[in-house]
Amino acid sequence: MSKYKRILLKISGEALSDGQMNICGANALNVADQIKRIVATGVELGVVVGGGNIWRGRTIDSMDRATADYIGMLATVMNGLALGEALTSVGVENRVVSSFAIDKVAETYFLPNVKQYLSDGKVVIFVGGTGSPYFSTDTAASLRACEIHADALVCLKAVDGIYASDPKTDPNAVKYDEISYDKIIADNLKALDLTAIAMCREFGMKVIAIGKDEPNGVVRVLNGEKLGTIVK
Repeated sequence: MSKYKRILLKISGEALSDGQMNICGANALNVADQIKRIVATGVELGVVVGGGNIWRGRTIDSMDRATADYIGMLATVMNGLALGEALTSVGVENRVVSSFAIDKVAETYFLPNVKQYLSDGKVVIFVGGTGSPYFSTDTAASLRACEIHADALVCLKAVDGIYASDPKTDPNAVKYDEISYDKIIADNLKALDLTAIAMCREFGMKVIAIGKDEPNGVVRVLNGEKLGTIVK
């Protein structure tokens, strides 16, 4: 039985891809299988998925930032729909909920409905970011975690936690087992978007950052094992 009642899981769009700018069905099913194991612990689960496997607007300098961000929001819708289908195929009930109206493919976010879905044991996949440009999907994840009163925001990262410097370029990078919101902001660490961290600090939302390739990592965290980095 999980030590948490409800969590928000943030996954990158790259988790659904095969390294190209696309959606890989096999990898979507792999993520769905992981989520099925998480749900089996009894936790109520919301998911925010990024869109970086399809679109990274910040790399196009000539495009207006707001336009690029809206394209990115649509990318998260595509990823969310793919993940929803993968979950359905492995027997996990789910709802894809969009921050903006796109009624043909997803229902529009309405908090009372979301809370009811979670209470009923359905996985809620939040797409469309915050619905506004200039905010990352990290910020969307922190916002949704606060709104649904999650016990924790669990972020699957490319590395196995939060480091004082980039472990990919610094072999002596120090990993934190625990770190405060204030230190992340003061040191300008890149583990999460600083707007997201500031929101989590304001509302006391615990953040757990673990490696996306950690075997059964989220389930182990939910069962009380200490993995990655805790931000509180």
